[in-house]
Amino acid sequence: MKKYFITGLLIWIPLTITFMVLAWIINTLDQILLWLPTGSQPRDVLGFNIPGIGVLASLLIVFFTGLVAANVLGQKVVQLWEGILARIPVVKSIYYSVKQVSDTLFSSSGQAFRKALLVQYPRQGSWTIAFLTGKPGGDAAKHLEGDFVSIYVPTTPNPTSGFFLMMPKEDVIELEMSVDEALKYIISMGVVSPPTRKPPQRPALLNE
Repeated sequence: MKKYFITGLLIWIPLTITFMVLAWIINTLDQILLWLPTGSQPRDVLGFNIPGIGVLASLLIVFFTGLVAANVLGQKVVQLWEGILARIPVVKSIYYSVKQVSDTLFSSSGQAFRKALLVQYPRQGSWTIAFLTGKPGGDAAKHLEGDFVSIYVPTTPNPTSGFFLMMPKEDVIELEMSVDEALKYIISMGVVSPPTRKPPQRPALLNE
C-alpha cells in the first residue's frame, strides 16, 4: 500500500507543480489585457474569458518590439528613450544595471554561465556547484593579487538567487558537465545526477 501511494505521489507532484507554475505564468501575462480600454477587452467583446490571450499578446508585443528596434529608425528611438532615462538619477542606475544583466543573459554573442565549477562554499570542506561568469574588473581587480575568477553560486532549488564571489583560480575545479546539466543538478537539490562521462580511451599504438 505504501509503495503504491509513494508511486502515485511521484507521478502527481511534478505534474501538479508544473501546471501550477504554468497557470501562474498565464494568469500573470493575462493581466496585460487590463491595459485595454473598458469595453474593448476580450471579456467584454466575447462575454467570457479565454485564458492564454495575454500570453499571445505578450509574445506579439515582444516580437514586434524586436522587429521595430532592429531597423535604423527603431534604434534611434531606443537611443532617445535611453537618453531620457539616463537623465533620471535613480532610474538610470536601475535600468542600466538590469540592462547589462539581460544583455549578458539573452545576447546571442554572450554567455552568462560559461562553465560549471566545483568550489568550496560556504566553508572549507563543503563543496557546491558554481558557474564561471568572467574575471574581476574595475577597482576591485586592483586589490586582488594573483589570478582570480568571478563566479556565481546559485541557491537551490531556485538558481535565480545566489551569491557573487571572486575566488583564486586555483581554488576552483572545472567540471566536465554542461551548464544545463549543472542547473538540473542544482534545481533537483542533488537528486538528478548528471551522467558520468568516461575519460576518452587512448588509442593503442602499433608497436604495443
